[in-house]
Amino acid sequence: MQAMALTSPGSLLRLQERDDPLPRADEIRVKVSACGVCRTDLHVVDAELPGIKYPIIPGHEIVGRVDLVGGNVTSHRIGDRVGIPWLGYTCGVCRFCREGMENLCDRPLFTGYTRDGGFATHAVADARYAFPLGEQGDDVSIAPLLCAGLIGWRSLVMAGNAERLGIYGFGAAGHIVAQVARWQGRSVYAFTRPGDDAAQDFARGLGAIWAGASDELPEAPLDAAIIYAPSGPLVPAALRAVRKGGRVVCAGIHMSDIPGFPYHLLWGERQLVSVANLTRQDGLDFFRIAPQAGIRTQTTAFPLVEANEVLEKLRTGQILGAAVLQPWIST
Repeated sequence: MQAMALTSPGSLLRLQERDDPLPRADEIRVKVSACGVCRTDLHVVDAELPGIKYPIIPGHEIVGRVDLVGGNVTSHRIGDRVGIPWLGYTCGVCRFCREGMENLCDRPLFTGYTRDGGFATHAVADARYAFPLGEQGDDVSIAPLLCAGLIGWRSLVMAGNAERLGIYGFGAAGHIVAQVARWQGRSVYAFTRPGDDAAQDFARGLGAIWAGASDELPEAPLDAAIIYAPSGPLVPAALRAVRKGGRVVCAGIHMSDIPGFPYHLLWGERQLVSVANLTRQDGLDFFRIAPQAGIRTQTTAFPLVEANEVLEKLRTGQILGAAVLQPWIST
């Protein structure tokens, strides 16, 4: 197989030829047709997450067809289309797993971070952590749903019943969540990098009733805000924008340091919470409502070998919506 592998902290990905991986008894092997590029992949490449063992193949928004199954697998058959998300394994025995919080498992594995991911022609996954996708929709459009959609959904649920919802960082997750929120009847307020007129126009086109820079305030306080951009200074900005009793949800796996801010921004029973990973139930819930909500992902597809260039485009805000790698297309 071919893979774009990270061989050392902060280095460029390298195209490697490897033997095709073989699944263990409880695993499946998938021929990857599309893999979304997520901001978390940047955190892996930039060594901003702990405990990375090199080499590692990034990528955790994987869509493909099962082409080999382990001896104990009964849930998937060869030819099935599946999606492989960020959460790749949980122990099932720690306190969090036993209490229905597998997203907080003490001994998890994560696709594209602590086990090889989908920036490759093939990927191996624990069969229990691969979602059946059926045959509706094309692979490229579905790929961003495997993380941007799932984490977006979990963060939206955590935002509660907010009618006036702010979204800070209108990228892959933001543009999916905005569509779900509008379908639910919420009013969406989009906050982007200052001067990013394209992203603001994009947000308005998806139904946002207001779009502006992240250092601006809307005309009335928000009920809740979700932060997708990995920028710590957005936390006090979002707290400033929400009403008393409002909630700010930090949805990224990594964020720069949060600067000090006056207590009155938090006072008034405002809440500041974080989202950590996802559960399999999140996936089942989200993929059930996604067709009802009529989600249409904005994607741009690239060949696998252009992974480094795509990551740089993502880093510098040049991707509108979501980027997706396709291993089997050429430049």
